Amino acid sequence: MNADGPALKLTNICKRFGALQANDRINLEVARGEVLALLGENGAGKSTLVSILFGHYVADSGRIEVFGKPLAPGNPKAALAAGIGIVHQHFALADNLSVSDNIRLGTESLWRFTSNTVATNAAIAMTSEQYGLKIDSQALVGALSVGEQQRVELLKALVRGAKLLILDEPTAVLTPQECEALFATLRQMVAGGMSIIFISHKLDEVMRLSDRVAVLRHGKLVATAKTSETNPQQLANWMVGQAVTSTAVAPAHTTPGKPMCELRGLSAALSAREQLHSANLSLLGGQIAAIAGVSGNGQRALAQCLMGQLKPSAGTLHMHAKQIARVPDDRKNLGVVGDLSVWENAVLEHLPHFSRWGWLHRRRAKAYASKLVAQFDVRGVADGGASTLPVAQLSGGNIQKLILGRALSRPNAEAVGEAMGEAVELVVAHQPTWGLDVGAVAFVHQQLLAARDAGAAVLLLSDDLDEILRLADRIAVIHGGHLSDCKAKVDWSREAIGLSMAGMAFKGDHAA
Repeated sequence: MNADGPALKLTNICKRFGALQANDRINLEVARGEVLALLGENGAGKSTLVSILFGHYVADSGRIEVFGKPLAPGNPKAALAAGIGIVHQHFALADNLSVSDNIRLGTESLWRFTSNTVATNAAIAMTSEQYGLKIDSQALVGALSVGEQQRVELLKALVRGAKLLILDEPTAVLTPQECEALFATLRQMVAGGMSIIFISHKLDEVMRLSDRVAVLRHGKLVATAKTSETNPQQLANWMVGQAVTSTAVAPAHTTPGKPMCELRGLSAALSAREQLHSANLSLLGGQIAAIAGVSGNGQRALAQCLMGQLKPSAGTLHMHAKQIARVPDDRKNLGVVGDLSVWENAVLEHLPHFSRWGWLHRRRAKAYASKLVAQFDVRGVADGGASTLPVAQLSGGNIQKLILGRALSRPNAEAVGEAMGEAVELVVAHQPTWGLDVGAVAFVHQQLLAARDAGAAVLLLSDDLDEILRLADRIAVIHGGHLSDCKAKVDWSREAIGLSMAGMAFKGDHAA
């Protein structure tokens, strides 16, 4: 093995799914001790390429070398043995097992009569000390914070001998303080010779952390560059193939309208961990009220109460809005029915507009779906919204676009026996840009601002602090099910929000 050769070398990697060319002759290298940012729109081919690298897919053609040796295709065990580790955005951890058990899981034979816990705990202790990833190896994963769970995922990869680490949106669920700690750990890993592939839609983080960038578009590698020789605008342009309209400028102040929804002392329990305690909040027309917080601190309980999916255990909820749009955080389980077609999912929440006397007018429903698909740039649909393709076969980002389009649009006069629907009065948007590329994020932000400017009350629940600071008129923080005051954005600092998200300097229950 050439000690001076690249950590990873991809040569002419091709992968096709039916008519879709997911990867098209990709040639790419990652140097030892380098952070390479892998960028691209939803559907650009990033996930496919990573899945080929980790052995979940087999390339139709091409060659992979890891530290100078060929990598056997379609074999995750071979990838692990070659020193490849991956940390997914959604952690692959068992909540009911300890940290030690989670790290050992999958590394020992099922035929062993005993587990080598002593050796595992020693390896965890040594690796934790080396990289500053402090963790209690005997703690139950389910009792850990999101940031601590990410440490477990990193430790799992490191203890298994990873020398090439793939990080998929690693900061998506972290507080600003946790992000800084993660970056410090990653820099230490790189200083020790680790190579990292960093997948992120947050271009400011890409500029801070990476040495080089590689950009995919429509399955092809369209650009590689040293990070120091480019800028976020150039990266965004490469990703979408044209200039991207940004929403970085703070929205203009708006005059608040009447209350569309009011919560007073509202409590609810979705699970033992996901609860809401005596929440007070007023959602006003013509304003975006944003709730900042790490996932799992009561956001889903709040959203489901507003949507009528969860019955409060105490307090009152006064709903004054009649036309309500919802964007759930779990798009695959709550947002769509995976086995139904794209057009069926597009009209699911508007069926009365397309039916008469129990009969569904498919032609008009499909025509409406086609317009929605085009307007919201839902990709991977060969024949527009009329496609019989099961929606589960779309990428996650394109499913999200479909859900957003359905929520923010209303059938027009072409619908059966209906005039144009009333304007949306309340939008409950839970992680509306999760998994979207920079162009789609800008489009979604414009849609939310347009809804606000048209008089709707918008509730934005997001893990992305930059998104909250960009869009919000008022901000509250949720931690452990407790909701802070909802104050004007100018009354918050980024540091104060971050500390409150982590549960520090949190005031507890307050009136909004």
